[in-house]
Amino acid sequence: MSTSWKSFATVDPFDAMDSSNPGIVQNLVGGRWESDGTNRDDIRDPLGGSNFLQVPDTQDVAPFIDGLNSCPKSGLHNPLKNSDRYVHLGRVCAKSAALLATPEVEEYFTKLTQRVMPKSWQQCLNEVVVTRVFLENFAGDGVRFLGRGFSNPGDHAGQESRGYRWPFGPVVVVAPFNFPLEIPALQALGALFMGNRPLVKVDSKVSVVFEQFLRMLIHCGLSADDIDLIHCRGEKMGELIDSAADQIRLVQFTGSSTVAERVSTAVNGKVRLEDAGFDWKIIGPDFDHDWLDYVAWQSDEDAYNASGQKCSAQSVLFVHDNWIDALLPKLKALASRRNLKDLSIGPVLSWSNDQIRAHIDTVLDVPGTELLFGGVALTGHNIPDSFGAYEPTAIRAPLSEISDTHFDLLTTELFGPFQIVVSYGANEIDTVLSLFERMSNHLTAAVVSADVQFQNRILRATVNGTTYCGMRARTTGAPQNHWFGPSGDPRGAGIGTPEAITATWSGHREIIFDEGELPQAWSTPALT
Repeated sequence: MSTSWKSFATVDPFDAMDSSNPGIVQNLVGGRWESDGTNRDDIRDPLGGSNFLQVPDTQDVAPFIDGLNSCPKSGLHNPLKNSDRYVHLGRVCAKSAALLATPEVEEYFTKLTQRVMPKSWQQCLNEVVVTRVFLENFAGDGVRFLGRGFSNPGDHAGQESRGYRWPFGPVVVVAPFNFPLEIPALQALGALFMGNRPLVKVDSKVSVVFEQFLRMLIHCGLSADDIDLIHCRGEKMGELIDSAADQIRLVQFTGSSTVAERVSTAVNGKVRLEDAGFDWKIIGPDFDHDWLDYVAWQSDEDAYNASGQKCSAQSVLFVHDNWIDALLPKLKALASRRNLKDLSIGPVLSWSNDQIRAHIDTVLDVPGTELLFGGVALTGHNIPDSFGAYEPTAIRAPLSEISDTHFDLLTTELFGPFQIVVSYGANEIDTVLSLFERMSNHLTAAVVSADVQFQNRILRATVNGTTYCGMRARTTGAPQNHWFGPSGDPRGAGIGTPEAITATWSGHREIIFDEGELPQAWSTPALT
């Protein structure tokens, strides 16, 4: 197997892709790479504005529904069927991880990710590294061990109950734009590991990245018949899910909470969701000057990396009065260093400048609010008007307002470089906890404190699925080394770890073997 990305890649992000030389993206269906005739969408370069990719605007979804129908409910494999596939997929992971570790392939995917979702090189590289480490984690016997079950003795000799992790069969993965590689790669592979046959839909603005990753997996031994990839508009995917709701056994959806609820209704609750996260961080009363610079730096990273377009981004920062005067100037100084040149700030792909400006103005109409920094559109660029481009922005809001009639407004997630900052006093912690209770989404959170009693007071009263705790606590992190996903909702999806994969992509099946001798005291019942 060649170690060159040219062995599998069909799109070269190092080329000057533009309207005269667009990258061509294809669907994978029934084991074949195909386009949907002349129906294609032009994807605009988020930094330059030119049309630089052509992605299928798929209209005929029948072949993809046929793909769903081709997989039985018992999956492509399970602990009692085609168990050699567990070993085979472990080998695919090993080969793919080795290829992704080569400098030129790592650079290829880092650059391709940056071309469609502009963020700093380190942020894009982190996404590639997380995916590679995930593959390394499940190489060899890693996939096989996901199928581990258990047994219990029965009531008599020959009887035994066995618990199995069982696939759902035909499943769907719907992935967003903000992590073009990491989210669809980890979820689609998790689905495959457990024996499912996934149909994958990634936001068309960035779907080329997963398409190229899938080509790499096939190059490394994955059967092209094991998975389908569709490029289409969101409305068309909604129609597909509606029309195939009976065939689809599970939809794993990452993205907007509004769309997530719509999908859940369409498939009668057969979903695993990682929806929007208005994620909070609270800084406790134990001010420590030695930690000030670090806490400020981590807060800036959590709020503004990837231009705030992480589902785990820090949306609201609760700061104890002991920290507030020292912390705010640090936050402003750090935010001011971000710029388009190194893409430490960049395009906002789901909010326009008009929408961002309107939200900022509405928040600043709330009594007592104050613009701490930002609030101004970026200039001197060629970012298309359909995308946002704003300075890192923070607005300070009074605790009394966020806990009163303006709660819904001040806890609205602006998926961009924006956060709310709220200070609180020693006697106001219960008010802050009541706000955490009222929030609808419980993805990530952070408790920044070395005070164990304060930590416990916050942790025992909250439910966020991925919660960081301690003086180094953050809201954003790499999901290959810990569970990442929401809590507080039985439909919540996990990503990254063995526990996340088995919980999201398999169900429990119990088989009771009863093969003992004929009971001595048994006789044929009389027939009436």
